[in-house]
Parts: sequence; C-alpha cells; structure tokens
Amino acid sequence: MVIRRVLAPRIDFGALRRELGLPETYPEVAQREADEAAAAPPAPAVDHTDIPLVTVDPPGSRDLDQAMHLSRRAGGYRVRYAIADVAAHVRPGGALEDETWRRGQTVYLPDGNVPLHPRSLGEGAASLLPDVDRAAVLWTIDLDADGGTSAVVVQRALVRSRAQLAYPQVQADAEAGRLPEPIALLPEIGALLTARGLRRGAVNLPIPEQDVEADGDGWRLVLRAPVPMEEHNAQISLLTGMVAADLMLAGGIGLLRTMPAPKPEAVQRLRAAAAPLGVHWPDDVGVGELLLRLDPGQPRAAAFIDQAAELMRSAAYTSFDGEPPEQPAHGGVAAAYAHVTAPLRRLADRYATEVCLALHDGRAVPDWARAALPRLPAVMAATDRAASAASRGAIDLAEAVLLAHRVGETFDAAVVDVDAPSNGKTRTRPPGGTVALDDPPVRARCLGELPLGTRVRVRLVAADPATRSVAFELA
Repeated sequence: MVIRRVLAPRIDFGALRRELGLPETYPEVAQREADEAAAAPPAPAVDHTDIPLVTVDPPGSRDLDQAMHLSRRAGGYRVRYAIADVAAHVRPGGALEDETWRRGQTVYLPDGNVPLHPRSLGEGAASLLPDVDRAAVLWTIDLDADGGTSAVVVQRALVRSRAQLAYPQVQADAEAGRLPEPIALLPEIGALLTARGLRRGAVNLPIPEQDVEADGDGWRLVLRAPVPMEEHNAQISLLTGMVAADLMLAGGIGLLRTMPAPKPEAVQRLRAAAAPLGVHWPDDVGVGELLLRLDPGQPRAAAFIDQAAELMRSAAYTSFDGEPPEQPAHGGVAAAYAHVTAPLRRLADRYATEVCLALHDGRAVPDWARAALPRLPAVMAATDRAASAASRGAIDLAEAVLLAHRVGETFDAAVVDVDAPSNGKTRTRPPGGTVALDDPPVRARCLGELPLGTRVRVRLVAADPATRSVAFELA
C-alpha cells in the first residue's frame, strides 16, 4: 500500500555509484561464461514441470528467485518451493564465479540495479520467469495441521512457472477471495507460521519502507507500509531457511544467518518507552505479538516501532564445519535460520543450498562449496554494508534535492527517535533526534529537546544535494 508519494525533479545517481565503487560492466570473460551458460541451460533429470508454480514479487521484477505451490494433504499442508538453481549455471573456479564474489549481492538503485549475475542469467536463463522450463532446487516441505514440519525433500528439478504475480494485485485478490489456486492457501499457511513464530518469540518489524521511484522525467519519493500478503510470502521463505538450517546443524556443516536474541534489559527499556508513546503493552504479550498489533502509519506507533528496531542488531553470517556454532540462532526468527532462497541476488545462498542438497542426499559436500563457507561471512558483511549505503544514499539524495528550495520553511512532523541520554556526562553534541515529516515523506535529524512520539513543528535549516544531507530544528 502506498502511503505517500512526492514528485522530485530529475536526479543523477551516478556520483553515488562512483562513490561506492559499484561496477558498471562485467569482465569480458565473465560475461562470455554467463552467455554460454544461458545458451546451454542445464536439464535436471527429475521433471516437475507438472507442478503449477507461480512467482510473487514486486511489480516489474525480472530476477525471480522463488516460485511456489501450496496444497492440502492429509493432516496438514504441502509447501513446494522452487529456488533458481544458480550453481547449475556458474562453473566453480571460473571468471564468472570470481566476479560474483567481488559483487556479493545485487545492489538496488532507483535508476537501475547493479546485479550479482549478468542479466543473461539473472534476469534470463536462471530466472524463474513464467511459461519457460527452468533448472531449480525444489524444496518440498510437509507441514502438520499446526504448521510444524513433518517431512522435507530437497532436489534438483526441472520446473515451469505458470504466472508472474505482483504484490498489489495478489493483495487485492486475497481481499476479494479470488487468489489463484497455487497460492490460495498462502494467507492460511502464512498466518499459521506467523503464529508459530510468535510463540517461539520471533520479532517482525513492520517498518514502512522509503523508496525512490522513476516518474517520467523525475522521481517519486515513496513511503510504503507492507501489505499482509508480503508477510505471508516471507513466512514461506523463513520456513525454508529454518528447514535448511536444521539440515546443516544435523549434518555438521553449513552457513547460518545468526543474530543474538534481544537482551532482557533492552526489552525492558522498550517496555518503559511504551506508555509515554501511548502504546498499551500487556504483561502477557511478547514483543513480536505487540508489534503485529500496531499500525505503522500512526506517528506514535511508528516511533515505538523505530525504538524496537534497536533490538535487532548484529546480524551476521556464521560458517561451521564440524562443531556447530555456540550461538546458532537468529534472534529475530527465534530459531536457527539460513539464507537459501535468493541465490540470484545473494552470493551466500548458492553455497548454502549446495550444502543442503549434499546433506539431504547423504553424500559429501562438494569441495568447492565446502572451501567457500569460511570465506563467505566477511564477503557478505562487506557487501551488506555497500548495499545499505546505496539504499540510504539514494534516499538521502532524493530528500535533499526535493527540499533544497525549501530551506527556512516549517513542517509538521512526528518525533520517531531521540538521542540517548547523557547519563550525567557532558553532552558531546546538542540534543536532538529523528523526525518523520508528514509531507513530504522525509526522515531526518532534528536539533532540539524532542519529546519521543509527539507531534511537533520543525524548521528546515539545511538541504544539500552535494553532501546528501538534510537537517531540521525544533520550530
């Protein structure tokens, strides 16, 4: 659901690309390897093109990693989740593999992405586009009536997606009760898996996303709240990641996505912030369940959600070969979890998936995958930072361009974060925090004594596209 849109003038994101050192092209030999792989796609021995899979993604997506089909079975459900088989297209030790290690993941910018793989693969022969046969890793996960996993099969297979669906239409179809058969059970299964997650102590942050979208000769700055079908879809990916992590832990080798559980004192600080923000938090309600009840479009709820984000820090990739890691769980998922569902966009998933295939079949993990595991955490951490910097930098630039001619004006805003107290020490900077404007949908630093979760008037004191900075003060 689009909450607010504001038109911004033409913006050049080239300087941001250059600053982050994002590559513009592929080395000739890597591109040639990709084109040759695309021209001679693999043909898995197992044919599952009879399964009427569909993809569900943001509108206009071409790098389609996942396709699903959901059905009932005696005593529960069957989830069939096809993931693009990137390892079947990328030769270990080749120039293309080397280039994907340099990139690490796809970086998304408003004027076009910087893909992990050449488009002939990532948006072509390896992508699960509709009405064409594709090599995939097919996860078949049987669930009992309560959503618990009862059986798992993972295998290479030939698949064929029947349709490319987009979130806005899927949400409309869900509300009208006319979801297509392959995903008709998605709201039911998604809600069941969400409930299981809440009972484990999982935490989901429904933070509205800021995006910059092309609009003719200009750009839109967009603030979106996630729609329910996005969360249901995410639950299928989380389910697969948890199943993959269990396979790895049982097999004694793998690559997990880990994060410490929220510390009790951090939860207590969050609970203390609830009442001043007008958020009712019953004693018997966990953080995850409370967040699920809040409307992120309401300023005070948004401020509370922003504070809750402090619980979700220090996510990392953790590899192991032999003894499992001392702390294997992901605090946000409240379970062991692995990234295996986005190999077109994320390097780590290719290798983690190969480990799962080998463990499931009872055979040795290929040397090329085993050797990659200890190297992946550092590479993924570096590319995570680059991707985050690109996303934040694009939004900062759009905000600065949008507001450059409005310095001195005042705006209505909500206080969504405040600087930590000084604890009796001398302040190192003036008091302040973060405010979210109603119109345009901008979040920026503001100086002044700001009461968390309140409505205030703020004055724009700086908007500089050259430094991508915007600043306000309490009016």
